[in-house]
Amino acid sequence: MEGNSIIETKNVNFYYGASRALTDINISFEKNQVTALIGPSGCGKSTLLRLLNRMNDLIGGTRVEGEVIFEGQNIYAPDVDPVDIRRRIGMVFQKPNPFPKSIFSNIAYAPRLAGMTARNDLEFLVEEGLKQAVLWDEVKDILDKSAMTLSGGQQQRLCIARALAMKPDIILMDEPTSALDPISTAKIEELIDELKKTYTIIIVTHNMQQAARVSSRTGFFYLGNLIEYNATEKIFTNPDVKQTEDYITGRFG
Repeated sequence: MEGNSIIETKNVNFYYGASRALTDINISFEKNQVTALIGPSGCGKSTLLRLLNRMNDLIGGTRVEGEVIFEGQNIYAPDVDPVDIRRRIGMVFQKPNPFPKSIFSNIAYAPRLAGMTARNDLEFLVEEGLKQAVLWDEVKDILDKSAMTLSGGQQQRLCIARALAMKPDIILMDEPTSALDPISTAKIEELIDELKKTYTIIIVTHNMQQAARVSSRTGFFYLGNLIEYNATEKIFTNPDVKQTEDYITGRFG
């Protein structure tokens, strides 16, 4: 593994049935960095994201070739437990998807499943997760209320807190602000900036300005290929590939 890489793909091809969604992807993600994946719809960026924690396993007829090396181990090796991988590589989706339970239970749900039962431990974990997601002050007096009563932006921060409760190493975010208003979006972006001190974050975004604001590295995908991967500033000011420049300047996409 080069440098400070925490997860990397080696010659990865991915298929939905007979159709190839990713071709020969080699990409390395650095620890405690925010990496943005950009490109037009259907270019493979969300497929790659879900590949990194084996979420695609849940879709019938899919097939992976190549390796995804996470902390030295191929996560697609036969002896690897995908549930353990998903615990260590958390995911936040495009639309907030809180469980129809109390705010407290949303965050305590996975730790309880994992065997944590002591109320004190759960209370500590819930408070810690909500503080990390900058939501504690807004909800600390209504923890027993349904998460469905929260605003969209609050629900998305709750989903981030829920992912953090499992103490992951990596957080994957699939367009986490596309369903949110500008103020909520700004809060999530500030939160990403804070979380990278502790976690590695990989974010798929359609919003170029967001990629430029939050990430230190950016990968540009087109038709299942990784066209260019470099420091975000270079990608946005002086890309090596004309196709990248055309996409960023809005000539296509």
